[in-house]
Amino acid sequence: MTSGKKKGMSIGVLIVVAIITYLTGGDVGALLSGFSNTQTSTQTSTQPETTSPRAEPADNHRFDQLFAEQRSDVIVTDSARIKRVLSDDNKGSRHQRMLVETPSGLTVLIAHNIDLAPRVPDPQVGSEISFQGEYEWTEKGGVLHWTHHDPAGRHPGGWLEYRGKRYE
Repeated sequence: MTSGKKKGMSIGVLIVVAIITYLTGGDVGALLSGFSNTQTSTQTSTQPETTSPRAEPADNHRFDQLFAEQRSDVIVTDSARIKRVLSDDNKGSRHQRMLVETPSGLTVLIAHNIDLAPRVPDPQVGSEISFQGEYEWTEKGGVLHWTHHDPAGRHPGGWLEYRGKRYE
């Protein structure tokens, strides 16, 4: 090979390495792990994930934990009793609102976007409602929103389920 070809090849290799480093944020192992059948991770982080909400399993004490830790942006799937049915919020996107109460007595506001999902018909105080949505911490207990599909497909879809019918 001539020295010109070697130099051109070296520059090409450097460009490829630079692109891979840029795309992986310096973690080339993350890129390479996509080519393996087994997933191993050597990363440990104490930073909470902030890029997208994480799904959390159903748990009667899940809201209590999220409230105590003042956590937000967490996808929760669970059920609770309807404590109070509130009037719709018609400012901006319209939301059907209801308060639910966890077994421990924590109150969480469900804000269900009725511009993107069907309204839950005639929710009754004391009835159980199941849901999947994104929990946001507040001093009063929290808000559950994104209880509907995302038309853009960039956010995990949520839903409400009441008397055997799902509203998403």
